[in-house]
Amino acid sequence: MSKPALTILLAAPRGFCAGVDRAIQIVELALERFGPPIYVRHEIVHNRTVVESLEAKGAVFVEELDEVPADAHVVFSAHGVPKSVPADARQRGLAYLDATCPLVSKVHVEAERLHAQDMHLIMIGHAGHPEVVGTMGQLPEGAITLVEKVEDVAALAVPDPEKLGFITQTTLSVDDTAGIVAALTARFPAIQAPHKEDICYATTNRQAAVKAIAPQCDALIVIGAPNSSNSVRLVEVGARAGVAKALRIQHAGELDWSLMEGVHRVGITAGASAPESLVEELIEAFRRRYAVTVEQVTVTEERVQFKVPRALIA
Repeated sequence: MSKPALTILLAAPRGFCAGVDRAIQIVELALERFGPPIYVRHEIVHNRTVVESLEAKGAVFVEELDEVPADAHVVFSAHGVPKSVPADARQRGLAYLDATCPLVSKVHVEAERLHAQDMHLIMIGHAGHPEVVGTMGQLPEGAITLVEKVEDVAALAVPDPEKLGFITQTTLSVDDTAGIVAALTARFPAIQAPHKEDICYATTNRQAAVKAIAPQCDALIVIGAPNSSNSVRLVEVGARAGVAKALRIQHAGELDWSLMEGVHRVGITAGASAPESLVEELIEAFRRRYAVTVEQVTVTEERVQFKVPRALIA
């Protein structure tokens, strides 16, 4: 019996971004240079495949520094940490490496610059996300107010509407954020924007790639973790762009194949912390069931690279 025909539209760019690449490299180089165990505060990036691969090499993941023994080496995750965390590490004499994405660090610098000008800050982001916790922890308590959605703007109480600036999480929906910024600007005309867009190039590019394939898809599959903000946003972007079935899975084994009934064109992408091997596994799973044609749809080429800390380069 012949297999039914299926076209896979492969979004590009997809998967690992430069910040994720750098963070993983930092843990791997630390393991090579100092030997296991290397402790990592929080998941280095939000992907179980990546975390388990590093655990197999000798990385130990912890939630807080009090789980790290004295004299150990510790790495801070790509999402960034509050200032209290490196201060605590120094106090305990822990050797630490900071794998914060440079584009998240840029937001930290922006927050400090605006705060130094006596501005109150509005942060657009998702409560409890490690990046938001880290960014808000750069300044004294009360210096930043979090806004999650357009509706929050109307209820905002600020110390001085003339001394206000905003920053954003790097992994938000470009469209949602534009709506919140418009609401903030309408209510507070004097509000200062960041020097440069805070939403990172990788988030923007992956969302643009989904928008490019969405009109041609019966279904969209995003490979990414449930706690990966940029992956969850990709599902939302696909659904808004008109894909009837937009779903997120961590790996091919999670796909409910009954959802693929009647589907002839499937879009596939991956969040910025999902390795390409997971995309390949999903395509192979489709090949076992369908006569597959793969078409890659590329909206831009990414050539961004970030350097690892000098301490890791022999």
